[in-house]
Parts: sequence; structure tokens; C-alpha cells
Amino acid sequence: MQLQDLRQIQDRYHHIYIAPHFDDAALSCGGAIARYVAIGQEVLVITICAGYPSSANLTPFAGELHTQWGIEDDPVAARRQEELMAIGHLGADVFWLPELDAIYRHPAYDSREAIFSTPAADDPLRQILHRRLAQITERASSAVYYFPLAVGNHVDHQIAYAVGCELADSGVTVAFYEDLPYAIAPNAVQERLDQIGIPLLPDVVDISQTLPRKLGAVAEYRSQIPVLFESEEDMINALTRYATLVATEGTTYGERLWLRAVAQ
Repeated sequence: MQLQDLRQIQDRYHHIYIAPHFDDAALSCGGAIARYVAIGQEVLVITICAGYPSSANLTPFAGELHTQWGIEDDPVAARRQEELMAIGHLGADVFWLPELDAIYRHPAYDSREAIFSTPAADDPLRQILHRRLAQITERASSAVYYFPLAVGNHVDHQIAYAVGCELADSGVTVAFYEDLPYAIAPNAVQERLDQIGIPLLPDVVDISQTLPRKLGAVAEYRSQIPVLFESEEDMINALTRYATLVATEGTTYGERLWLRAVAQ
């Protein structure tokens, strides 16, 4: 179900996934989402950068990406439809925040190098996101909130990670997920953990029974498959290999989270 209003978010949710972009929750956590739904737990996906940009302010880089995606006419509308199909496939609810993707939000993010760099000092997203999520965590205080670890250093993921840390400091129950497909690159997760520099402990969710549902959900993001992977077959192979790599003994497939160490 798609929620239309903040007031629809209630304390019935067990798990709330914070996704910078439309495909992040399914790519990184689709197996866990499907698992929790299957056992009767309520799951909500909140996509941050779901707002509509002004066509007058599009940079050449944004236009280039639209062409790669094959959805030049109304890319946000097309990606929203993909999201509804994907999250519906997983059985979760979805809520879209009206914030703009980095490529639409700030002129500094005008190249691939720029969106995988340090967030602009005057980027307003961090403050806005903290305010919005503080309201949501008050309404659904019992949920576990899942934020990106920001493997790969996309600016939107870095900002979401920082807000997740702020909320954890305020007492919200927070876990950090490995950003796929960036986490697939050799040593990418360890490099990010070294960059963060605080103790985090791994916690693997067994998705042995729900990996096929995850793969089916990710396949709904048709505009992104050729950009993130070469083909749907490559996507299936890459995500399956990684799920095998992080699985714990006695299981077949997993998705890995990172939790803050409890102070002694």
C-alpha cells in the first residue's frame, strides 16, 4: 500500500527502511523485507528522494542520466511506478518524501564524480531529513529503522547515514544496511567501515527462503538494470553471489546489517 500522508504512519510498523532512492531498499534489503512480511510483521519503506524536479533546472548530467535510463519524458513518474511494483512484490507499504535527488537538488552535483564525493556544505537535505524523520520516529517509536551504511559514498547515502546516526544518538533503534550493488566491489564494505571509524558489529539476516522474491522485486526497476548491471541476468547472478558470500553457517543466502556496539 502506498501511504499518502505522514499521519498514516502509525506505531504498528515493526521495520521501517529508509531508502535514499527508489531502488535502494529492494536492492539492499529486499530479502529481509519479504521475510518479515511473510511472518506477519508490518514493514514500511520510506524513499527520501522521490520529489519532482523542475525541468528548467536540469543539468546536462541529469539529462544524460535520463537518457541512460530510457525515461526522458517523466523520469520520476516512471521510477515511482517501478517502485510501486517492486515494493508491492515484497508486500510492504511505501511512503515517498518530496525531497529531490542530488542530481536535481544542487548545482554542485553535476557529474558522476561529484555525486560520489563529499556532500556540498550548503546542501539542505541533512537538516530537512532529520526534521522529517524525527516526526516519523515519534509516530512509530517501536520500529527498527534501517539506514544505508553509505558504501560507495553516494552523497544522498552519506547524508542518510549521518541522519541515521543522529537518530540513534537520540534513542531510536537503528541498523545500517550494506548498499548494493556498491557493496559488491572488492573491499568496498571494509573501506567504508574504516572510513566511519566507530565500532560496528555485523548481523546477518537469513534470506534463504526469500531471495527469489527479492530478485523479482529488483527486476521491476527496469530503468536501472542496464545502469547498475549489464542485464537482468547479470543482476540475478551478482546479487545471488553476494547473498551467498555474506550468508552465515547453516544458511544459503543472507543480507548483512551493521549495528552499533553497545557501550560496556
